[in-house]
Amino acid sequence: MRLKKIWTGVSMILAAAALLAPQQEFKMVIRDGMPAISFALPKFTAASPPFQTAAAEIHQVLTDDLKYSRIFQLLPKSYYDYIQTLDPKAIQFKDWESVQANLLFTGEVAEAEGGETAFVRNLYDVKSQRPILIPKRYQAKKADLRFLAHRMADEIMKAYGEKPVFESKIAFVSNRDGNLELYMMDYDGANQERLTFTKVEDKSPCWSPDGKMIAHTFYLNYTAGLYISQIYEGRRIAVSTRGGNFSPCWSPDGKKLAFMSTMDGNAEIYVADIDDEALKRGAFRIKRLTFNPGIDTAPTWSPTGRQLAFVSDRGGTPQIYTMDAEGSNVIRVSFGGSTHHDSPAWSPAGNRIVYVARVENVFDLYVLDLRTQQISKLTESNARNESPSWSPDGRHIIFTSNMRGGLQIFTIDYDGAGLRQLTAKGQNNWPDWSY
Repeated sequence: MRLKKIWTGVSMILAAAALLAPQQEFKMVIRDGMPAISFALPKFTAASPPFQTAAAEIHQVLTDDLKYSRIFQLLPKSYYDYIQTLDPKAIQFKDWESVQANLLFTGEVAEAEGGETAFVRNLYDVKSQRPILIPKRYQAKKADLRFLAHRMADEIMKAYGEKPVFESKIAFVSNRDGNLELYMMDYDGANQERLTFTKVEDKSPCWSPDGKMIAHTFYLNYTAGLYISQIYEGRRIAVSTRGGNFSPCWSPDGKKLAFMSTMDGNAEIYVADIDDEALKRGAFRIKRLTFNPGIDTAPTWSPTGRQLAFVSDRGGTPQIYTMDAEGSNVIRVSFGGSTHHDSPAWSPAGNRIVYVARVENVFDLYVLDLRTQQISKLTESNARNESPSWSPDGRHIIFTSNMRGGLQIFTIDYDGAGLRQLTAKGQNNWPDWSY
């Protein structure tokens, strides 16, 4: 198995700014429905012409990240015409306040040791004229400038009490090289990389919370077994090889793995205990949670780890149910009559479940608000839209669709805005967003 360590060769050095030494970073929590924060992102300065390209690349990636966040609203480019040329060492905050900027981000690019690129960033609150983040110096190879920009965007997210998303990874399955294999890409579709090299099929990948393992279905000797791949060690561990095993889902603490299996004859929900000893020995304690003559499948954990949502046809048609983590207190939460429901995914905040519903042979994504019981339709493309998975911050959903020909991977915001396509080569399916 070949895999590149994402931050190999990237060093980050905190700038020793004596006058800011006693200063503390502070956080603001963003809530749904709050207006986006006006963000000024002027072009970065370069110490010499050779580094202008690096400055432009970092600026573009950071721009794309912040636009995607739904938290920050970048100033229109025309507004910068009203501001005199930026001097990072003598900022005229009144000018930025006059164009209604709440935040100001500045960056300086220069040469570092070994021919690498150095980048110094600052983030200011315009009104108070105070730094929000302590100034920081980064150093990276040219090939890692995208990662550097993603890292900065995530630091801005965390400063505002948000979960980082821009360094997250998406696992998926593709046949672009002939066989169904596991692949990985950045949140924005960049750096698509093959993870497995076998002659049998892989399906339904699911990231572990620590981002070091992927649980997936692996067809060995014509049996759909459940396996865990330790992607950085190149080790694959069998969890269950009796019957057919599908739809794995890690608990938020990484100590349990829920999945559907036919090991006892019928399709039921099971949970395997995961710990270091079990991974080392390849022996797992497995507990069956459902006992019903219908088909139970597609488990997904609540963010607290105290509940599971799943799909069952015990009422006649496939509907979504919830139950306690031990299998008790089963409650039906979807009521679509003859509508087919499938592939639920619980949002990181715990207040929503996204799922697939088939209405008149059209598959679309819907979001159930568990607090209000209101249902919102996300896709309207007369196509097959399936396999949804939430971003770590709960603001975006990744899914597969044939809306533009072939089966490709798309993302969409939780309210139906911001559709974008991430893959284009081969047939791509079962995306899962890392925590």
